[in-house]
Amino acid sequence: PNLPTITLENGEVVSKPRNLYDDNDRKRVQINAKAKHIIICAINSNDFNRISSCISAKEMWDRLEVTYEGTNQVKEAKVSMLVHEYEMFTMNENEDIKSM
Repeated sequence: PNLPTITLENGEVVSKPRNLYDDNDRKRVQINAKAKHIIICAINSNDFNRISSCISAKEMWDRLEVTYEGTNQVKEAKVSMLVHEYEMFTMNENEDIKSM
């Protein structure tokens, strides 16, 4: 998920220039490009607009994951809500067992 980077003297991390790539860096860039292509081919235009500014496939995946699954807090809230609904499940007055 990591693209080639270099650390400058001031501690800032920036993308590595292409003329400094070694074979391992080229391989990582190719794998990232393939993954981005697969993700882009699998989504609709609305999702593409959400992730089009992402640089890496990992960043695209993370953004889609948050969009559709939510953060950990959202997941926990959904589980809590479903457990509460299950615990409060009762038959209404005008229902029989079959329709319940």
